[in-house]
Amino acid sequence: MAVVRAGAAELGFAEEAPAWRLRSSQFPSKVGGRPAWLGEAGLPGPAELACSLCGRPLAFVLQLYAPLPGRADAFHRSLFLFCCRAPPCCAGLRVFRNQLPRKNDFYSHEPPPEEPPPEAGESVCLQLKSGAHLCRVCGCLGPKTCSRCRQAHYCSKDHQAVDWRSGHKQACGQADNLDNTVPDHNFLFPEFEIVIETEDEITPEVSEKDDEPEIIGSMGEASVDELDSMAKHESREDKIFQEFKNKIALEPEQILRYGRGLAPIWISGENVPEEENIPDCPCGAKRIFEFQVMPQLLNYLKADRLGKSVDWGVLAIYTCAESCSLGTGYTEEFVWKQDVNDTS
Repeated sequence: MAVVRAGAAELGFAEEAPAWRLRSSQFPSKVGGRPAWLGEAGLPGPAELACSLCGRPLAFVLQLYAPLPGRADAFHRSLFLFCCRAPPCCAGLRVFRNQLPRKNDFYSHEPPPEEPPPEAGESVCLQLKSGAHLCRVCGCLGPKTCSRCRQAHYCSKDHQAVDWRSGHKQACGQADNLDNTVPDHNFLFPEFEIVIETEDEITPEVSEKDDEPEIIGSMGEASVDELDSMAKHESREDKIFQEFKNKIALEPEQILRYGRGLAPIWISGENVPEEENIPDCPCGAKRIFEFQVMPQLLNYLKADRLGKSVDWGVLAIYTCAESCSLGTGYTEEFVWKQDVNDTS
């Protein structure tokens, strides 16, 4: 990912890419598919990747490669976002951070090659170099094993049942049929590469309305003060939403905005977090805004096509201001969700 320029946001766009470019060895920023895990130590387990509301396994949404210049311990650094897509919940969200020095146990000291490797193909890798197995359905840590064939691995009973219905019942015990050929379980989001560009500094001017919003209908028993208050609230909300639309007007296809230490742009004046709403990192440091996921991403996830109701207005991700190294594993960070209906 490009280094963030001081005072400017970086915009992310979804683009088609060959499968080899989205593998861990390429340090990708990407949407959907299975996670391209950065470090292999301390991967979040099934309990950490379960929805805190309904308990079902979370689906991988995106990962962002965001190294910190000048930080030797964060030469490689990625953020991983997951969401619940199990109806009727579809509400849980979790985000994790992992970082590595340039010299580590997983990757070469040199930058990755820009050409596809000889073995580049579409096969799915379900075992890490460390030997850890990944779930056949979601690509997350798979500590559970099929009791019959002992070759298929899963994060949960939920995903074992999904794979059984999707063909493992017939393939179980047939080694040739399990060789990295994984059926479409209708669980993963479509996969895209995230391409980063710096936001143009020229932003369209906010259009001003000629007239105050008109209040239509019967006044009923509302007092003049109440009507004034309602009008001011509606006018403020209209202005915030209009500013949001104008801010993204030059690049309407942006799916995320990155700006560590900057401020997010909100789609509404409702449900905007105060400083006390953002929990501190377990290391004791404050968390700061790092990036936000835009509603345009929903068009690429095609959640409706799969009968799910994943939805948001803005997802704002806050991370440790010190980007601490709590061991070698994955550190959970914080997501704030602002819904589209917060604009109403």
